[in-house]
Amino acid sequence: MPGGRIDRVTPRPRALVAFVAVLATSCSAAATAPEAPSPLPRASSTVTSVGDASASPTAQPRSERFDGSIERIDRELRSKIVGRSWHPGCPVPIRDLRAVEISYWNFQGTVRSGPLIVNERVADDVLWVFRRLFQARFPIKRLVLPPRWHPPRPSDYWDPKPTSPTAAFNCRPAVGSTTLSQHSYGWAIDINPLQNPYVRSDGSTLRAIARPYRDRSLHRKGMIHDGDVVVRSFDAIGWGWGGRWQTLKDYMHFSLTGR
Repeated sequence: MPGGRIDRVTPRPRALVAFVAVLATSCSAAATAPEAPSPLPRASSTVTSVGDASASPTAQPRSERFDGSIERIDRELRSKIVGRSWHPGCPVPIRDLRAVEISYWNFQGTVRSGPLIVNERVADDVLWVFRRLFQARFPIKRLVLPPRWHPPRPSDYWDPKPTSPTAAFNCRPAVGSTTLSQHSYGWAIDINPLQNPYVRSDGSTLRAIARPYRDRSLHRKGMIHDGDVVVRSFDAIGWGWGGRWQTLKDYMHFSLTGR
């Protein structure tokens, strides 16, 4: 990808603060629409590339080492997201998005890699979190660029395919709402959505196949639980978890604003 690159040390977690309130609701339809946030401090314009500075070259096989980088959106990636997850009218211009390329362990125990598109202001923290998840061997079913959003259809609910795409930026409405999701700002991530479903207050889910995962006493591959490495890592950078919401639960969802 084009752009200057510099080596840098492992980024440290930091909480981003100084919000007035937030324009978009969470993925919850029941949340009250907040006001737009005041501008966050702009990150440095330097594009960075971050490898696994904590691991020695002989500590583990190369294929099992974490590789990560932060890149501007190049022409090829831009062609994949325009008209799909980004379109004119989105609250974040493409120039303010970054591709965080990460290694991850899939459900078969194999190392894969892929990009998470996030706001440039949170890119360092996101990279730090996913390095931690890799080191803990937390399994991620699949990392994807999200498809073009469409209103929910009955066929979506009854779809039997066990897809579980982990993704970040997606300019779309919040679930059950006409206001924008936090994903539209590039500061929210959904992890293993089948294993960590969105559960309404009446117990219903977005997909029938996700119903068994309402039982959070289960400890199946890819599930997230309060106090585990996933929640602790996002806590460390000041992000909120939808699994702690009161009127409904969004176990897949982490966001800078907690919404």
